[in-house]
Parts: sequence; structure tokens; C-alpha cells
Amino acid sequence: MKSVREIFRNKEYLLEEPEVMKLVDYCEELQDEIVDFKFQKTDNKELALLDMIKEVIKGCDAIEREQMEHERYGYDAPNYPETIANLKNYIYRRCHDEKIWL
Repeated sequence: MKSVREIFRNKEYLLEEPEVMKLVDYCEELQDEIVDFKFQKTDNKELALLDMIKEVIKGCDAIEREQMEHERYGYDAPNYPETIANLKNYIYRRCHDEKIWL
């Protein structure tokens, strides 16, 4: 599944449009429902952890691609502090939601 940032990479100004913001929020809700459904279906925290790890790896891969594009084409460099903060928030939020205590 592509992230919102990947989809709007070349047209980030569209993310500020109200309709797009609503659509992004709706997609995030659907993603949460899918994860909840997977967890309810199996009642296994291992799937939740695997899903979270896969999302983290996809995010890291996306940042690496952005860095390569920056070096090759001179695009804007990735914002590493923001990326790390978002990653940590995602992990803590998912752990809290799944009742996985670190």
C-alpha cells in the first residue's frame, strides 16, 4: 500500500486541499479498521507487530528513495528529524492501540 506522501510526492500542494485532507483522513481510518479486523480475526498480537514492522520498513525505504532522488536530481532533501518523530509516534500509537507495552 502506498503512503500518502508517495502518492502526492510531485504535487504536495494538493495535500492542503480540504477534499484531499478529508480523503486522507478517511483512508487512515480504513487502514486502522483493516488492522483491527486482522487482529480480531486471529486475536494474535504477532500479526499486529508484523504489520507495524512492515509499515516501518516501507517508510524507511521511502526515505531512502527520497535521499537518492535528492542526491541524483537535486529534489528537496528528506526531513529526517520529522521522519524519526513520525516513526516513533506511529510505533507508540500502534503499541498503545494493540496493548503492546514496550
